[in-house]
Amino acid sequence: FSLNLAADCNAILKALQPIFQEQGMTETVHNWEDHGYLVTYIKKNGSFANLRIHPHGLVLVDLQSYNDDVKGREEVDQLLNKVEERMKELFHGNIKRVKRLPAILRGGVIDRYWPTADGRLVEYDIDEVVYDEDSPFQNIKILHSKQFGNILILSGDVNLAESDLAYTQAIMGSGKEDYTGKEVLILGGGDGGILYEIVKLKPKMVTMVASNIDQMVIDGCRKHMRKTCGDVLDNLRGECYQVLIEDCIPVLKRYAKEGRMFDYVINDLTAVPISTSPEEDSTWEFLRLILDLSMKVLKQDGKYFTQGNCINLTDALTLYEEQLSRLYCPVEFSKETVCVPSYMELWVFYTIWKKQTGI
Repeated sequence: FSLNLAADCNAILKALQPIFQEQGMTETVHNWEDHGYLVTYIKKNGSFANLRIHPHGLVLVDLQSYNDDVKGREEVDQLLNKVEERMKELFHGNIKRVKRLPAILRGGVIDRYWPTADGRLVEYDIDEVVYDEDSPFQNIKILHSKQFGNILILSGDVNLAESDLAYTQAIMGSGKEDYTGKEVLILGGGDGGILYEIVKLKPKMVTMVASNIDQMVIDGCRKHMRKTCGDVLDNLRGECYQVLIEDCIPVLKRYAKEGRMFDYVINDLTAVPISTSPEEDSTWEFLRLILDLSMKVLKQDGKYFTQGNCINLTDALTLYEEQLSRLYCPVEFSKETVCVPSYMELWVFYTIWKKQTGI
Protein backbone atom coordinates (compact mmCIF):
# COMPACT_ATOMS: atom_id res chain seq x y z
CA PHE A 1 0.00 0.00 0.00
CA SER A 2 1.35 3.43 -0.98
CA LEU A 3 -0.39 6.19 0.96
CA ASN A 4 -0.96 9.83 0.09
CA LEU A 5 0.09 10.89 3.58
CA ALA A 6 2.44 9.98 6.39
CA ALA A 7 1.52 6.77 8.20
CA ASP A 8 0.37 6.57 11.81
CA CYS A 9 2.23 3.31 12.40
CA ASN A 10 0.55 2.50 15.69
CA ALA A 11 -2.96 3.13 14.32
CA ILE A 12 -2.31 0.88 11.31
CA LEU A 13 -0.97 -1.89 13.53
CA LYS A 14 -4.00 -1.77 15.84
CA ALA A 15 -6.37 -1.82 12.84
CA LEU A 16 -4.76 -4.88 11.25
CA GLN A 17 -3.97 -6.90 14.39
CA PRO A 18 -7.43 -8.53 14.68
CA ILE A 19 -7.20 -9.94 11.13
CA PHE A 20 -4.04 -11.91 11.93
CA GLN A 21 -5.16 -12.82 15.44
CA GLU A 22 -8.32 -14.42 14.01
CA GLN A 23 -6.01 -16.80 12.14
CA GLY A 24 -4.47 -17.95 15.42
CA MET A 25 -1.15 -16.34 14.56
CA THR A 26 1.43 -15.42 17.21
CA GLU A 27 2.54 -11.78 17.02
CA THR A 28 6.02 -10.30 17.53
CA VAL A 29 6.42 -6.52 17.23
CA HIS A 30 9.62 -4.62 16.50
CA ASN A 31 9.47 -0.86 16.39
CA TRP A 32 11.99 1.92 15.82
CA GLU A 33 11.40 5.54 16.72
CA ASP A 34 12.06 6.90 13.23
CA HIS A 35 11.68 3.82 11.07
CA GLY A 36 8.25 2.40 11.82
CA TYR A 37 7.23 -1.15 12.68
CA LEU A 38 8.09 -4.67 11.64
CA VAL A 39 5.53 -7.18 12.86
CA THR A 40 5.74 -10.93 12.30
CA TYR A 41 2.78 -13.30 12.60
CA ILE A 42 3.42 -17.04 12.80
CA LYS A 43 0.88 -19.82 12.46
CA LYS A 44 1.23 -23.25 14.04
CA ASN A 45 1.42 -24.91 10.62
CA GLY A 46 4.53 -22.87 9.72
CA SER A 47 2.85 -20.19 7.61
CA PHE A 48 3.85 -16.64 8.51
CA ALA A 49 3.31 -13.02 7.59
CA ASN A 50 5.53 -9.96 7.76
CA LEU A 51 3.88 -6.57 8.19
CA ARG A 52 6.23 -3.64 7.55
CA ILE A 53 4.88 -0.14 8.25
CA HIS A 54 7.05 2.77 7.10
CA PRO A 55 6.35 6.25 8.56
CA HIS A 56 6.54 7.92 5.14
CA GLY A 57 3.42 6.04 4.00
CA LEU A 58 4.43 2.63 2.66
CA VAL A 59 2.83 -0.51 4.12
CA LEU A 60 4.08 -3.92 3.00
CA VAL A 61 2.51 -7.30 3.71
CA ASP A 62 4.40 -10.48 2.81
CA LEU A 63 2.67 -13.84 3.29
CA GLN A 64 4.37 -17.21 3.04
CA SER A 65 2.29 -20.36 3.12
CA TYR A 66 3.53 -23.85 3.89
CA ASN A 67 1.59 -25.37 0.99
CA ASP A 68 0.56 -24.48 -2.54
CA ASP A 69 -2.71 -26.40 -2.84
CA VAL A 70 -5.99 -24.74 -3.78
CA LYS A 71 -7.11 -24.44 -0.18
CA GLY A 72 -3.83 -22.81 0.85
CA ARG A 73 -4.05 -20.24 -1.95
CA GLU A 74 -7.66 -19.46 -1.05
CA GLU A 75 -6.72 -18.85 2.59
CA VAL A 76 -3.96 -16.46 1.54
CA ASP A 77 -6.30 -14.56 -0.82
CA GLN A 78 -8.98 -14.27 1.87
CA LEU A 79 -6.51 -12.87 4.39
CA LEU A 80 -5.12 -10.36 1.88
CA ASN A 81 -8.64 -9.31 0.91
CA LYS A 82 -9.43 -8.57 4.55
CA VAL A 83 -6.22 -6.55 4.94
CA GLU A 84 -7.04 -4.53 1.82
CA GLU A 85 -10.62 -3.86 2.93
CA ARG A 86 -9.47 -2.74 6.38
CA MET A 87 -6.84 -0.41 4.96
CA LYS A 88 -9.39 1.21 2.64
CA GLU A 89 -11.76 1.72 5.57
CA LEU A 90 -8.96 3.25 7.62
CA PHE A 91 -7.70 5.72 5.02
CA HIS A 92 -10.91 6.74 3.19
CA GLY A 93 -9.44 7.27 -0.28
CA ASN A 94 -5.97 8.33 0.86
CA ILE A 95 -4.34 5.22 -0.62
CA LYS A 96 -2.41 6.17 -3.74
CA ARG A 97 -1.76 2.62 -4.92
CA VAL A 98 -2.50 -0.96 -3.93
CA LYS A 99 -0.30 -3.54 -5.61
CA ARG A 100 -0.70 -7.28 -5.08
CA LEU A 101 2.02 -9.48 -6.60
CA PRO A 102 1.51 -13.10 -7.65
CA ALA A 103 2.85 -15.78 -5.33
CA ILE A 104 6.43 -16.94 -5.81
CA LEU A 105 6.83 -20.70 -5.48
CA ARG A 106 10.02 -21.40 -3.53
CA GLY A 107 11.76 -24.74 -3.62
CA GLY A 108 9.53 -26.21 -6.30
CA VAL A 109 10.52 -29.35 -8.18
CA ILE A 110 10.40 -27.31 -11.40
CA ASP A 111 12.27 -23.99 -11.43
CA ARG A 112 10.19 -21.46 -13.34
CA TYR A 113 12.20 -18.31 -12.54
CA TRP A 114 14.96 -17.20 -14.89
CA PRO A 115 16.52 -13.73 -15.20
CA THR A 116 16.63 -11.67 -18.38
CA ALA A 117 19.99 -10.39 -19.63
CA ASP A 118 19.40 -7.04 -17.93
CA GLY A 119 18.61 -8.64 -14.57
CA ARG A 120 14.79 -8.70 -14.47
CA LEU A 121 13.23 -11.82 -13.01
CA VAL A 122 10.80 -13.60 -15.32
CA GLU A 123 8.45 -16.42 -14.38
CA TYR A 124 8.07 -18.91 -17.22
CA ASP A 125 5.19 -21.32 -17.66
CA ILE A 126 7.50 -24.31 -17.20
CA ASP A 127 5.60 -27.53 -16.57
CA GLU A 128 8.24 -30.24 -17.12
CA VAL A 129 11.96 -30.87 -16.72
CA VAL A 130 12.80 -32.66 -19.97
CA TYR A 131 16.58 -32.96 -19.50
CA ASP A 132 18.94 -31.94 -16.68
CA GLU A 133 22.58 -33.04 -16.77
CA ASP A 134 26.01 -31.70 -15.84
CA SER A 135 28.67 -31.95 -18.52
CA PRO A 136 32.39 -31.27 -17.92
CA PHE A 137 31.72 -27.69 -19.08
CA GLN A 138 28.30 -26.64 -17.79
CA ASN A 139 24.87 -27.55 -16.50
CA ILE A 140 22.47 -28.37 -19.33
CA LYS A 141 18.73 -28.08 -18.86
CA ILE A 142 15.94 -28.51 -21.36
CA LEU A 143 12.64 -27.41 -19.85
CA HIS A 144 9.20 -27.50 -21.42
CA SER A 145 7.16 -24.30 -21.62
CA LYS A 146 3.49 -24.26 -22.60
CA GLN A 147 4.11 -21.16 -24.76
CA PHE A 148 7.62 -21.65 -26.08
CA GLY A 149 8.05 -25.42 -26.34
CA ASN A 150 11.30 -26.93 -25.10
CA ILE A 151 13.86 -24.36 -23.89
CA LEU A 152 17.62 -24.95 -23.77
CA ILE A 153 19.18 -23.40 -20.65
CA LEU A 154 22.95 -23.56 -20.17
CA SER A 155 24.30 -22.80 -16.68
CA GLY A 156 21.24 -20.72 -15.87
CA ASP A 157 21.24 -18.75 -19.15
CA VAL A 158 18.23 -19.11 -21.45
CA ASN A 159 19.79 -19.98 -24.83
CA LEU A 160 17.06 -20.93 -27.27
CA ALA A 161 13.53 -22.30 -27.35
CA GLU A 162 11.66 -24.14 -30.05
CA SER A 163 9.65 -20.94 -30.52
CA ASP A 164 12.73 -18.86 -31.36
CA LEU A 165 13.07 -19.12 -35.11
CA ALA A 166 13.27 -15.30 -35.07
CA TYR A 167 16.66 -15.58 -33.36
CA THR A 168 17.99 -18.02 -35.94
CA GLN A 169 16.72 -15.97 -38.86
CA ALA A 170 18.20 -12.76 -37.43
CA ILE A 171 21.67 -14.25 -36.91
CA MET A 172 21.57 -15.50 -40.52
CA GLY A 173 20.77 -12.07 -41.99
CA SER A 174 16.97 -11.97 -41.68
CA GLY A 175 16.29 -13.62 -45.04
CA LYS A 176 18.28 -11.06 -47.05
CA GLU A 177 21.18 -13.37 -47.95
CA ASP A 178 21.56 -15.95 -50.69
CA TYR A 179 23.41 -18.95 -49.27
CA THR A 180 23.18 -21.01 -52.45
CA GLY A 181 26.57 -22.50 -53.29
CA LYS A 182 28.29 -20.57 -50.48
CA GLU A 183 30.94 -21.57 -47.93
CA VAL A 184 29.65 -20.97 -44.40
CA LEU A 185 31.39 -21.21 -41.03
CA ILE A 186 29.27 -21.44 -37.86
CA LEU A 187 30.99 -20.81 -34.53
CA GLY A 188 28.94 -22.36 -31.74
CA GLY A 189 25.36 -23.20 -32.55
CA GLY A 190 25.34 -26.48 -30.62
CA ASP A 191 21.53 -26.52 -30.61
CA GLY A 192 21.65 -27.12 -34.37
CA GLY A 193 19.13 -24.43 -35.27
CA ILE A 194 21.37 -22.35 -37.54
CA LEU A 195 22.80 -25.41 -39.25
CA TYR A 196 19.33 -26.83 -39.89
CA GLU A 197 18.05 -23.60 -41.48
CA ILE A 198 21.14 -22.99 -43.64
CA VAL A 199 21.26 -26.53 -45.00
CA LYS A 200 17.77 -25.92 -46.44
CA LEU A 201 19.25 -23.05 -48.51
CA LYS A 202 21.59 -25.30 -50.59
CA PRO A 203 25.02 -24.02 -49.52
CA LYS A 204 28.20 -25.53 -50.96
CA MET A 205 29.50 -26.47 -47.49
CA VAL A 206 28.71 -25.51 -43.90
CA THR A 207 31.31 -26.13 -41.19
CA MET A 208 30.11 -25.88 -37.60
CA VAL A 209 32.74 -25.63 -34.87
CA ALA A 210 32.81 -24.14 -31.37
CA SER A 211 35.06 -23.41 -28.45
CA ASN A 212 34.83 -26.59 -26.37
CA ILE A 213 31.57 -27.48 -28.09
CA ASP A 214 29.72 -29.69 -25.67
CA GLN A 215 28.79 -33.11 -27.03
CA MET A 216 26.14 -33.40 -24.30
CA VAL A 217 24.43 -30.24 -25.62
CA ILE A 218 24.32 -31.78 -29.08
CA ASP A 219 23.02 -35.07 -27.69
CA GLY A 220 20.33 -33.36 -25.62
CA CYS A 221 19.17 -31.13 -28.47
CA ARG A 222 19.21 -33.98 -30.99
CA LYS A 223 16.72 -35.83 -28.80
CA HIS A 224 14.64 -33.04 -27.25
CA MET A 225 14.92 -29.99 -29.60
CA ARG A 226 14.06 -31.56 -32.93
CA LYS A 227 11.67 -28.75 -33.85
CA THR A 228 14.78 -26.57 -33.83
CA CYS A 229 17.51 -28.82 -35.23
CA GLY A 230 15.53 -31.29 -37.34
CA ASP A 231 17.77 -34.23 -38.25
CA VAL A 232 21.07 -32.39 -38.86
CA LEU A 233 22.56 -33.48 -35.52
CA ASP A 234 21.82 -37.16 -36.17
CA ASN A 235 25.13 -37.34 -37.99
CA LEU A 236 28.14 -35.03 -37.66
CA ARG A 237 28.65 -35.05 -41.43
CA GLY A 238 26.12 -34.63 -44.21
CA GLU A 239 26.04 -33.96 -47.92
CA CYS A 240 26.82 -30.25 -47.46
CA TYR A 241 27.85 -29.87 -43.83
CA GLN A 242 30.23 -31.08 -41.16
CA VAL A 243 30.24 -30.62 -37.37
CA LEU A 244 33.65 -30.44 -35.71
CA ILE A 245 33.84 -31.23 -31.99
CA GLU A 246 36.90 -29.05 -31.51
CA ASP A 247 38.06 -25.78 -29.99
CA CYS A 248 37.26 -23.13 -32.57
CA ILE A 249 40.37 -21.00 -31.97
CA PRO A 250 42.94 -23.56 -33.25
CA VAL A 251 40.57 -24.34 -36.12
CA LEU A 252 40.31 -20.65 -37.08
CA LYS A 253 44.10 -20.25 -36.86
CA ARG A 254 44.58 -23.32 -39.04
CA TYR A 255 42.09 -22.09 -41.64
CA ALA A 256 43.78 -18.65 -41.69
CA LYS A 257 47.20 -20.25 -42.20
CA GLU A 258 45.84 -22.47 -44.98
CA GLY A 259 44.18 -19.51 -46.68
CA ARG A 260 40.73 -21.05 -46.43
CA MET A 261 38.05 -18.40 -46.88
CA PHE A 262 34.32 -18.26 -46.21
CA ASP A 263 31.44 -16.27 -47.66
CA TYR A 264 29.75 -16.12 -44.27
CA VAL A 265 30.93 -16.50 -40.69
CA ILE A 266 28.15 -16.80 -38.10
CA ASN A 267 29.25 -16.41 -34.48
CA ASP A 268 26.77 -17.96 -32.05
CA LEU A 269 29.30 -18.58 -29.27
CA THR A 270 28.39 -16.01 -26.63
CA ALA A 271 26.50 -12.80 -26.11
CA VAL A 272 28.33 -9.49 -25.83
CA PRO A 273 29.70 -9.33 -22.26
CA ILE A 274 27.97 -6.94 -19.87
CA SER A 275 31.26 -5.99 -18.16
CA THR A 276 32.11 -2.29 -18.39
CA SER A 277 35.86 -3.05 -18.26
CA PRO A 278 36.67 -4.77 -21.56
CA GLU A 279 40.40 -4.44 -20.97
CA GLU A 280 40.14 -6.55 -17.82
CA ASP A 281 37.49 -9.07 -18.84
CA SER A 282 38.67 -12.37 -20.33
CA THR A 283 35.37 -12.70 -22.21
CA TRP A 284 36.12 -9.48 -24.09
CA GLU A 285 39.60 -10.76 -24.94
CA PHE A 286 38.07 -13.98 -26.28
CA LEU A 287 35.51 -11.99 -28.26
CA ARG A 288 38.17 -9.76 -29.85
CA LEU A 289 40.31 -12.79 -30.72
CA ILE A 290 37.35 -14.51 -32.38
CA LEU A 291 36.55 -11.33 -34.33
CA ASP A 292 40.12 -10.93 -35.62
CA LEU A 293 40.45 -14.58 -36.58
CA SER A 294 37.02 -14.52 -38.25
CA MET A 295 37.98 -11.51 -40.35
CA LYS A 296 41.11 -13.38 -41.49
CA VAL A 297 39.00 -16.24 -42.91
CA LEU A 298 36.21 -14.01 -44.25
CA LYS A 299 36.23 -13.21 -47.95
CA GLN A 300 36.65 -9.55 -48.87
CA ASP A 301 32.97 -9.34 -49.82
CA GLY A 302 31.82 -11.75 -47.09
CA LYS A 303 29.65 -11.05 -44.05
CA TYR A 304 30.01 -11.84 -40.36
CA PHE A 305 26.83 -12.26 -38.31
CA THR A 306 26.57 -12.35 -34.54
CA GLN A 307 24.22 -11.71 -31.67
CA GLY A 308 24.82 -8.68 -29.48
CA ASN A 309 22.78 -8.55 -26.29
CA CYS A 310 19.60 -7.16 -24.79
CA ILE A 311 18.72 -3.73 -26.17
CA ASN A 312 18.63 -2.33 -22.62
CA LEU A 313 22.35 -3.04 -22.11
CA THR A 314 23.39 0.05 -24.04
CA ASP A 315 26.79 0.42 -22.37
CA ALA A 316 27.82 -3.13 -23.26
CA LEU A 317 26.65 -2.71 -26.86
CA THR A 318 28.52 0.58 -27.18
CA LEU A 319 31.70 -1.07 -25.87
CA TYR A 320 31.30 -3.85 -28.40
CA GLU A 321 31.00 -1.37 -31.24
CA GLU A 322 34.14 0.37 -30.00
CA GLN A 323 36.02 -2.94 -30.23
CA LEU A 324 35.18 -3.16 -33.92
CA SER A 325 37.45 -0.20 -34.60
CA ARG A 326 40.40 -2.09 -33.08
CA LEU A 327 40.51 -5.09 -35.41
CA TYR A 328 43.48 -5.79 -37.68
CA CYS A 329 41.43 -4.63 -40.68
CA PRO A 330 38.90 -1.78 -40.95
CA VAL A 331 35.27 -2.93 -40.80
CA GLU A 332 31.79 -1.49 -41.06
CA PHE A 333 28.64 -2.76 -39.40
CA SER A 334 24.89 -2.52 -39.14
CA LYS A 335 22.56 -3.77 -36.44
CA GLU A 336 19.01 -4.99 -36.13
CA THR A 337 16.72 -5.35 -33.12
CA VAL A 338 14.54 -8.46 -32.98
CA CYS A 339 12.00 -9.78 -30.49
CA VAL A 340 13.07 -13.28 -29.44
CA PRO A 341 9.97 -14.91 -27.90
CA SER A 342 11.47 -16.91 -25.05
CA TYR A 343 13.91 -14.13 -24.07
CA MET A 344 10.96 -11.84 -23.29
CA GLU A 345 13.13 -8.89 -24.35
CA LEU A 346 14.40 -7.25 -27.53
CA TRP A 347 17.75 -8.56 -28.76
CA VAL A 348 20.36 -6.80 -30.92
CA PHE A 349 22.08 -8.57 -33.83
CA TYR A 350 25.11 -7.33 -35.81
CA THR A 351 26.21 -7.66 -39.40
CA ILE A 352 29.91 -6.86 -39.91
CA TRP A 353 31.88 -6.66 -43.15
CA LYS A 354 35.32 -5.59 -44.28
CA LYS A 355 35.51 -1.97 -45.35
CA GLN A 356 36.05 -1.72 -49.08
CA THR A 357 39.12 0.33 -49.95
CA GLY A 358 39.42 2.32 -53.15
CA ILE A 359 41.91 1.46 -55.85
